[in-house]
Amino acid sequence: MITAGDQGEEGMMIDQTDHLPSAASSASNADVDQEAGAGEELCQFVACRIGSEEFALDVLSVQEINRVAEITRVPKAPSHVEGVINLRGRIIPVLNLRRRFGLPDIERTARSRIVVVSVRQRLVGLAVDSVEEVLRIPRSAIEPPPAVGTAAGAEYTQGVGRVHDRLLIVLDLPRLLMPAEQPAMDAVVR
Repeated sequence: MITAGDQGEEGMMIDQTDHLPSAASSASNADVDQEAGAGEELCQFVACRIGSEEFALDVLSVQEINRVAEITRVPKAPSHVEGVINLRGRIIPVLNLRRRFGLPDIERTARSRIVVVSVRQRLVGLAVDSVEEVLRIPRSAIEPPPAVGTAAGAEYTQGVGRVHDRLLIVLDLPRLLMPAEQPAMDAVVR
């Protein structure tokens, strides 16, 4: 279990009150490991929830997970950019994934989190409804995204992971921050 201030297997920091089942200790991951063939490559993901959908973020891109702190709004920022946070002296833009995926805003809860990820050598916060766990999924259980994308965030999908009766949408983080949006994001943190 990842606990207060611990670093996970990939150096991911969890805030002082989050306790996520790590890939090594989760019972469901033991089942996934047994289902994976000998020598089959396992991919690690941080599973988070946005609305009724579960999304998976590559654990190597996740730097840390924080409770939602005060977010400073930035005038004239794109609508899905909620604002910026001060993370130990670094100003980091925060993307509201509900808005990015065309979902309505909801009231933040005690489970709401900001997942800080590294995208194209820059740190970006992703506001999510909750963070569930760290998962290992066999590469063979990740299928290409469906040709018809109707689900929230379909255009930002890298694939769909199957874990028992669950489907997780594997997000393509570089697509979340399109190259054309880079100047707008740079302007937000200046």
